[in-house]
Amino acid sequence: MYQDFYGLTETPFTIAPNPDYLFLSARHQEALHHLIYGLSHTGGFILLTGEVGTGKTTLSRYLLEHIPENSDTAFILNPSLTEIELLESLCNGLKINTPAQPTLKQLTDLISQFLVDNHEKGRQTILFIDEAQHLQPEVLEQLRLLTNLETNTKKLLQVVLIGQPELQDLLKKKNLRQLAQRITARYHLLPLTQDEVSHYVCHRLRVAGREQALFSASAMRTLFQQSQGIPRLINLITERSLMAGYASNQALITKKTIQVATREVLGDGSHSTFSFFSWPTIAACASIFALGAGLGILPYLQSNQASPSLPSTHTIQTMSAAVTDSTTIPINSNPLPLQAHSFSEALHIEHLISASQHIDTAFAALLKPWQLDHFKGLSVCQSARRQEHACYEQIGTLLTLTKLNYPAVVAMQDQEQTFFAALLEMKGERMKLQLVDQQVWVSRSWFNARFTGRFHLIWRPEQSLPSQITFKTTGAAIQWLDNSLSMIRNEPIRPIKRYDQKLAQKLKQFQNQHGLKEDGIAGPNTLVQLNLMLHHYGPHLIKGV
Repeated sequence: MYQDFYGLTETPFTIAPNPDYLFLSARHQEALHHLIYGLSHTGGFILLTGEVGTGKTTLSRYLLEHIPENSDTAFILNPSLTEIELLESLCNGLKINTPAQPTLKQLTDLISQFLVDNHEKGRQTILFIDEAQHLQPEVLEQLRLLTNLETNTKKLLQVVLIGQPELQDLLKKKNLRQLAQRITARYHLLPLTQDEVSHYVCHRLRVAGREQALFSASAMRTLFQQSQGIPRLINLITERSLMAGYASNQALITKKTIQVATREVLGDGSHSTFSFFSWPTIAACASIFALGAGLGILPYLQSNQASPSLPSTHTIQTMSAAVTDSTTIPINSNPLPLQAHSFSEALHIEHLISASQHIDTAFAALLKPWQLDHFKGLSVCQSARRQEHACYEQIGTLLTLTKLNYPAVVAMQDQEQTFFAALLEMKGERMKLQLVDQQVWVSRSWFNARFTGRFHLIWRPEQSLPSQITFKTTGAAIQWLDNSLSMIRNEPIRPIKRYDQKLAQKLKQFQNQHGLKEDGIAGPNTLVQLNLMLHHYGPHLIKGV
């Protein structure tokens, strides 16, 4: 209705949990850190709570789109279920065949066998439960029993519980204390702050195609006062305001329009509870747009320039403990595994971490081992593309990096400070990082304590290939894929024009062997791994492999 009038390509303020519109405020970033941290560790339960409309579901949907490919997930939206109904829903989500009218034991046995099989395949299994405050205690206990399946080092099922604050009260009950003790990461999501509301509105307008400010400063102050920073209320009020503004031919949404829209959305009882912004919102939006500060995450394969990605939170160690594992020396020298014991050495390491805030600085360190040039005026990824290489982003573990065996830019966190390093080499328990212009040897334990799970690579794709190869692809790309898999399997090359069952089987076996999503689609992750297996050129993390 109003999109053309306001220069929008789509409706920016719907209440649907669209991950494309996810605004990563400081609180949302921290919540995402906790979720990723929980999934990267070995515990059974992860907890995300928050008031109605604070963005919990949107955040979980975003996380679903960015979990590693070697994961099988189930998502339960309505948990007002009995024990049998919940286990049936879990089976449906994991595509486990069940008998008609199954018993609790049958369902438990089927799920247990699936978890064991998945673990043997190198895959992880994750269950997301939204509105988890509606779970009955006996259902929660059944979930706890499922998480009893474990190896010596990890649980075979991870459960993410998402709910309103009542969920915290539920888990405090004495009969659920065993489950509560298994929660390895938890976060309570709060409403947006004063400043974040204006950033939130600007962000959603920008995603919907509008670069200019649309709300007056007084309108934004009123919006914050009436919504109390709840994203869902912000969306409802702004949506109604845009409709009213369009009807009255307003080029700029005013305070009065926000007030009228608030009364329509919330009723006449709406009132202000917060103080005004300390700076004009229009100026804030203009500053944001001028700087191009994208607040979402775009994969590097789809972006024209490098942008910082969001890490997860890992166990934070003090600097005094950290420096015993590492030291720094100039990049022009050969790094040695010395130890930093002195106060000055500790300060030097802390300074390097503080200076490593920009991902492009770390990315630049990957160009030299790839023998690539950095062109003036272009980002590292743009320079790589000009030289027939590409940037690639993934979430994974140190094992993932080891399997890919390429130098990588890794997102790290220390003392609640995010920084980026280039991981250049691995030798046993030692790892060579570059921070700014210096190199440092660190221990595997030091690295794991700070590695957030997000990393970026430079690689050389086949230029003639599409970004992914599916069962619908024909011609040269299919022949290349079949040839590549045949060479890896030491099988004779065969002529092929269409995606057939034999190719699907070979591809799925390859994906299974390398911890990739076993879907028969050669997407970016699969193509990177194929590239590694087929070619021995380029730098490697572990030499001689």
